[in-house]
Amino acid sequence: MPVTTLPLSSSANDAATLNLAASQYWKAFKEESKATTAPLQFATWIQPLEFRALEQLDVSKHKLIIEAPNRFKLSWAIENILPSLEDWWATNTPIIASIEISLPLNEHATRASGSIPVTDQQPHTSHPTEPSENPLTLDVATPGRPIVDTRLNPAWTFDAFVPGKANQLARAAALQVAENPGRGYNPLFLYGGVGLGKSHLIHSIGNSIIQRNPNAQIRYIHAETYVSDVVKAYQRKSFDDFKKYYYSLDLLLIDDIQFFAGKSRTQEEFFYAFEKFIADQKQLIITSDTYPTELNGIDMRLVSRFSSGLTVAIEPPEIEMRVAILLKKSADVGYALQEEEAFFVAKHLKSNVRELEGALRKIIAFCDFHQTRPSLASVKEALKDILLLQKTSVSVETIQKYVADFYKLKIADMYSKKRPASIALPRQIAMYLSKELTQKSLPEIGELFGGRDHTTVLHAVRKITENRLKNADLNRDLHLLEQQIRS
Repeated sequence: MPVTTLPLSSSANDAATLNLAASQYWKAFKEESKATTAPLQFATWIQPLEFRALEQLDVSKHKLIIEAPNRFKLSWAIENILPSLEDWWATNTPIIASIEISLPLNEHATRASGSIPVTDQQPHTSHPTEPSENPLTLDVATPGRPIVDTRLNPAWTFDAFVPGKANQLARAAALQVAENPGRGYNPLFLYGGVGLGKSHLIHSIGNSIIQRNPNAQIRYIHAETYVSDVVKAYQRKSFDDFKKYYYSLDLLLIDDIQFFAGKSRTQEEFFYAFEKFIADQKQLIITSDTYPTELNGIDMRLVSRFSSGLTVAIEPPEIEMRVAILLKKSADVGYALQEEEAFFVAKHLKSNVRELEGALRKIIAFCDFHQTRPSLASVKEALKDILLLQKTSVSVETIQKYVADFYKLKIADMYSKKRPASIALPRQIAMYLSKELTQKSLPEIGELFGGRDHTTVLHAVRKITENRLKNADLNRDLHLLEQQIRS
C-alpha cells in the first residue's frame, strides 16, 4: 500500500519541504521494516540507519542519502537493505531519487550509490585503434562520459583488508594494478576458495582507482550478471548497445568467472570484450574458484588469455591471520574481542573469512540482546550451536571416505597396516581431521583407524598441525577437505 505521508508533487522545488517529505518517507520505510523484520535484526541493523539529506541533482531528480554508523553496518545495509529500499521508494513516493548509503561525513567515506541518475549525454566511445595513453586518467570536467553504476562496496578497501601470509602476493599485485591500471598485470586473475577475500580485494582496487579518478568508468559484476546481460541482449537484439556499454568501461571486475562454464554465447562475447580491453589498455580483473587451466566448460582460447596476465592464488588464512581479522573487524564495529576470545573463535572456525564474519555477527547479536560486552563465556554461548553442529554432524567414517577420495585411495587404506608415504600422510590427515571435527577421543579415533594406539593419533595430529603452518599446499588441501566434509 503506497504511503501517503505528505501530499507532494515530484515537481516541488522547495528544498525544506522536499527534505521534510523525504525524512518522513524514510521513517515510514523503517516503520514498515520494523513490522516485517525480527526485532533483534531490526534493532541491530536497520534502526541505526539515519536520514541525512535529500540532495537535488537537477530540476526533477534528487539523491536520498542514508547514513550508517560504521563500515560493518554500511556493508550489511548496502547488501541487504539497498535493493528493497530502492523498490519501496519507487513504489511509495513521488520523489524521483537515486539512493545512497554512506558513512558519516566526518569519516571521509567513499559513498555507495545504489542507483545512478540518468544522464541525457551520449556515451563516449573511443576509436578501437586509438587507445588513450592512460585510459583511467581522465578530466573530471570532460563532457560526454556516461555515468556508470560501479556496484563497488565502499567498505571494502585496502585499509580494511587484513594482510597475511595467505594473501600477501595477491594484495601486492592488487596494489600494483590500482596504481597502474591497464599497464602492468592485465588481466589480473585471482583464484581461491569461497570466503577468502577475492571479492574484497578487487573491490579495493576499484575503490582506490575511483578515489583518485572520480570520472573513471568502473563496473563490478558477478559472472552471472554478465551472462544475464548477454541473454537480454540476445532477446532484445541489442548487442550493439551491450558492446557500447561494456567497451566504454575503463575497468571491469568480474567475480566467479567459473559461472561462464557451458555458456558458449557468453564466452564468445566476453572473448571479444577481453580482446578490446587489452588492445585499449583498459584493465580486466577476474576471480575464480580454481586455476585457469582447471576451469571446466570454458573455451581454451579464453583459458589461455586468462593465463596471459598475472595469476595469483589466495590461500586459506592461517590461525594468526584469522585472529587478526577477528580483532580488526570486531574493533571496527565497537565490539572489540580480546585475543583469548579471538583465538577461541579462530581455532574452531577455519574455513574462510566469511565464516568468521558470520560468527562475529552472532556474537554481536548475542551481546546486543543481553546488553553485555564480549567475553570468552559469551562467545562460547553465542557460538554453541555452530560448535555443536560441527562436532555432531561429522563422523570419522565420513572423514575417512572424503580423504580417501581426495587422495585417490581405497577406504581400506585408512585403517590398513600399510605404511608407504602415499598412504601414511593421507591417513595422518584423516586422523587430524577426526580430532578437529568430531568429539571422539584419541583412543576412539585410533580404534577406528585399524586399532592404532592413541599415541599414534596424537603424533599424527601434532605433525599435521605443525606442517600446516609451514606448507601452503597442505594448508590448502586441508581447507578444501574441511569445506567438503562440512558441506
